[in-house]
Amino acid sequence: MAVFDYVIEIGRNSSSHEMVVPMTVFVAILCLCLVIGHLLDENRWVNESITAIIIGLISGTLILLISKGKSSHILRFNEEVFFIYLLPPIIFNAGFQVKKKQFFHNFLTIMSFGVIGVFISSSIITAGSFWLFPKFNVNGLSVRDYLGIGVIFSSTDTVCTLQVLHQDETPLLYSLVFGEGVVNDATSVVLFNAVQKIDVDKFNGWSALHIFLDFLYLFSTSTALGVAAGLLTSYILRGLYFGRHSSVREISLMLLMAYLSYMLAELFSLSGILTVFFAGILMSHYAWHNVTDSSRITTRHAFEAMSFIAETFIFLYVGMDALDIEKWKMSKQSVWTSMGIYGTVLLLIAVGRAAFVFPLSAFSNYMNRRATRAPSITFKHQIVIWWAGLMRGAVSIALAFKQFTYSGVTVDPVHAVMVTTTVIVVLFSTLVFGFLTKPLINYLLPHNDNTRRSIDREPTISKDTLPLLSFDESATTNLLRAKDSLSMLFERPGFSVARHRTSPANR
Repeated sequence: MAVFDYVIEIGRNSSSHEMVVPMTVFVAILCLCLVIGHLLDENRWVNESITAIIIGLISGTLILLISKGKSSHILRFNEEVFFIYLLPPIIFNAGFQVKKKQFFHNFLTIMSFGVIGVFISSSIITAGSFWLFPKFNVNGLSVRDYLGIGVIFSSTDTVCTLQVLHQDETPLLYSLVFGEGVVNDATSVVLFNAVQKIDVDKFNGWSALHIFLDFLYLFSTSTALGVAAGLLTSYILRGLYFGRHSSVREISLMLLMAYLSYMLAELFSLSGILTVFFAGILMSHYAWHNVTDSSRITTRHAFEAMSFIAETFIFLYVGMDALDIEKWKMSKQSVWTSMGIYGTVLLLIAVGRAAFVFPLSAFSNYMNRRATRAPSITFKHQIVIWWAGLMRGAVSIALAFKQFTYSGVTVDPVHAVMVTTTVIVVLFSTLVFGFLTKPLINYLLPHNDNTRRSIDREPTISKDTLPLLSFDESATTNLLRAKDSLSMLFERPGFSVARHRTSPANR
């Protein structure tokens, strides 16, 4: 059997040898993503997710041609693998790397966007799809399916916007976009799990209240479990001092405790994503300060690398799945009908975002003024926050596969339409909106070139560099020169010391 025969049969066979070949090809493509991403690193128009999707599209096209139209996949997607192996490192790293000062300073605003916003957005998308989808001959969806669609398309991906924003120039905006993105993912998964528990045959106002109460229970208990896991890890590291023997044990304990908290949450039917997020926050705030210096450096880079590989893996598969011939044939929709469905979903996403971003921003500004807190969320900031949430990513894909497929396979034409719609919306929003993010932000928030030059420029020193003090000049001149020299020394110590040592006056 040829290499690509193994590739296209991976979803149907399970022998170890048949797993090795496609995994080898997929890992090779992952490495290619890293190399191309490095070459495009200076191009802020293209980020890692866009690069992975484009390479996935190209790879899927090649596999499709070689397999003579049978399949575009190397691997068959399994939503359980995503939630157990791929999602935990992404969310844990987000909690571990979060800027805690800004995050907790804007905690109420972030939580309002990430929690209340998801409820508002999912309600609008659910109602809109329930009303508009039948007009496109999309029938046969249950109430649970419509509620699931609302949650699926309320999950955001803010990577493109975060790569363009400058944290030092707009700390408030960066904190809100980053914080909302993480809390949004966690809330979407919690709400999705709560929706799966409802009795669709008896859905009424009490059912909606039951969903809300179930959500509060899952949210609070999952958060408490994550906090407990983070504090327990910190106590063990502080009390037993693992670093006196090996820093490997410290890193291993942090990683395993985080994963243990996630698995315990899933075991008790809680939200593992929320648990591991708050475990990451607590570990970075307490456990990180109880390990050796080498462990501190290693954990930062190791956790970020694991998250990066998982995200690249997901977006690479999304690009390949966009060319899944089986789902396209099964959907049985004309091109114009499909375009109408995609446009409807994108419109509902935009309306759902606007319905909470601008009102909640106004409310936050009002509360901050009463508390005499600054700065406020300007209208331009609100537009950027709204735009950042228009893009959809890995969580939407995973939830769609969990709702409408079984181990990546669906036999229902309507469910196939929903899966392909999710893939196209993710592709379009990531590629098109992602490409437009930089010019939009540059137009709304032009960079302060003077501030950036004051940070990045080399010190302006004349060719005849003078010493720190000179007995031939007045005391006032000496003090001014000393002030400038000391400022230069703190900003560029190596450069300043070298210039003073080689200066003619100091030879």
